[in-house]
Amino acid sequence: MGLFLVLFPDHNNNDSSSSYSPAKTTFRSKLSSRLLLSKAESTISSCIILLFLTLFLFTLSTFEEPSSRFPAISSPHRRFLLNRNIISRRFALQGMGTLFLRGTKSMHDLIIAHIASVTTENDLRLFIRLLHRSGVTSKSDVVLLFNSPSSTTRFTELIEQENNSFLKLVHVHRNDSMTSSSSSSSSSSEPVIWGKKSRHRANYNSNELTHGSIVGFDVTELDPENSLSGFMDQVPLSLRRWACYPMLLGRVRRSFKHVILVDAKTSFFIGDPFTRIRNRSPDSVLFFFSKHKNASEVNPEILIGGAKGIRRLSSSMHTEIVRATMMKKNSVTEVTESVVLSQLVGNVHMTKNFQVVLSESVVPEAN
Repeated sequence: MGLFLVLFPDHNNNDSSSSYSPAKTTFRSKLSSRLLLSKAESTISSCIILLFLTLFLFTLSTFEEPSSRFPAISSPHRRFLLNRNIISRRFALQGMGTLFLRGTKSMHDLIIAHIASVTTENDLRLFIRLLHRSGVTSKSDVVLLFNSPSSTTRFTELIEQENNSFLKLVHVHRNDSMTSSSSSSSSSSEPVIWGKKSRHRANYNSNELTHGSIVGFDVTELDPENSLSGFMDQVPLSLRRWACYPMLLGRVRRSFKHVILVDAKTSFFIGDPFTRIRNRSPDSVLFFFSKHKNASEVNPEILIGGAKGIRRLSSSMHTEIVRATMMKKNSVTEVTESVVLSQLVGNVHMTKNFQVVLSESVVPEAN
């Protein structure tokens, strides 16, 4: 008995496999896209985490940096240099000027001495020494107005030497007159910074020796734009100082009642000149005449008055300098301070905002 086999091709299987292949391909592509998307999301998340971590560490490093700098200065030499720089950079007023000597209390009188470029070291030394010995610094503060920043640097050592000599005398006087009560009162009250008022005066001893502050400014700080340079080629300090006074006196107008404008080269103090003006109104200004000048010319080397009057005088003088310069623009003659000041004093309309007081006496000259 024989067996007969008939073999047919597997068409159904091929059709089924071919029918399922597109579905498998679509599923695989979706799976791969999901894997890529998840990898991209994880990568982006890792980058964001690293970015925030970097910012956090940077913030911590910036907070820790100032505290870690100061302990690093451990050597005595470097510590001395740091303290020296801090002391030498003591500002006098609102980030400007230099505080040479700190006063024991706030004062109501102010002396502004301008130091021209022709002033020598001997001139300034004599001026400061007589200023201390006259006793006027016991009731007033002193402002030194320099011609340039280089002049401030050149005279700094000289000013410190004279102030140290003066402080030695003050220290000797305090040691001689010190008592138990005065020592307790002096320890409880701290020295007043230039330009600030003393609020605690309950334990103040009237017998204690006091002195005012000595500060310095240069004209580039108070007149940074050199406002008169557009009207003349070279502006001397005798004229430019009038552009500096309004800014300086405007910032300390509530601290001082009387002001003296003086030339450090030609003027010296042998007493208290504020006695001539203390009983007058705040807007009054006292003018003097010189021996070797005409009777109608005012001496600009020293002016005394109330703080309000001096401030208004300086503003009017600044305007008058500009007007006189414009009138003599094509003239050969130069504009001088004494002529402009004399014209200002003689002009009734320009002196309405301050009271003019003409002194019958002249300023004695030093021989």
